[in-house]
Amino acid sequence: MKKLLFLLIFLLLVISPSQALAEIKVPILIYHSIDEFHGHGSKELYVTPENFEKQMTYLKNKGYTLLTFERWKDISRVKKPIFITFDDGYKNNLNAFAIFKRLKSEQFQPTGTLFVISDFVGRSNRLSKKELKQMADTGFFSVQSHTATHPDLTKTNNIEYELKTSKEKIEKMTGKPVIALAYPYGSFNKKVVEVTKKYYQFGLTTIPEVYVKKGEENQNYLLPRIYVKYSTTIEEFIKSLGTGIILSKCSK
Repeated sequence: MKKLLFLLIFLLLVISPSQALAEIKVPILIYHSIDEFHGHGSKELYVTPENFEKQMTYLKNKGYTLLTFERWKDISRVKKPIFITFDDGYKNNLNAFAIFKRLKSEQFQPTGTLFVISDFVGRSNRLSKKELKQMADTGFFSVQSHTATHPDLTKTNNIEYELKTSKEKIEKMTGKPVIALAYPYGSFNKKVVEVTKKYYQFGLTTIPEVYVKKGEENQNYLLPRIYVKYSTTIEEFIKSLGTGIILSKCSK
């Protein structure tokens, strides 16, 4: 009987938690522009402020915990972990900032990750250094790298500049560590991953599925992300959180 009891305790304390951890599904969502579409650029890379607020309100009401990559280890400690990411550093991401501030409560602390192109900062349609610093200092946003000039990293001859220099420039802007890189166009290969590992703790793709811990080599440099698009309905949004439904891939 004692042996049986010890075996049951072992199963509860050792095997079950590891199984539960292996089955944790973590959606990592990609946004670009949070604005009305006025005919410039790709319409599907926009999400209206109204729809974005509906989506964030859903997460709030359903008890999701919004994380940034500085809190990666918390995915196994918090309720319903999710990552909200924004690529390219558009000035209209200030609309997301305003929505986060409006939805914040004692129980809901919204946060997101801005993947900015360091050499595009300050352009007319991009966030400025001052804005990025402000957004980072509030705690609502983590500012990370989307390279220096947004090339296809599998084809560029300046990969060290794109990864190392962008990291240094962004850290100088915000005064905070840059630990994550979003690959432009989702393009990567073995060389890209190896160079990324020199400067970052995470690399993000556009593989359209939810993250599930598999214990595979370099998994943190092959993190999948799910696009949220202009045409994404609230029903599709909700379904993508639990199943990793493919919301047809965009090319940005």
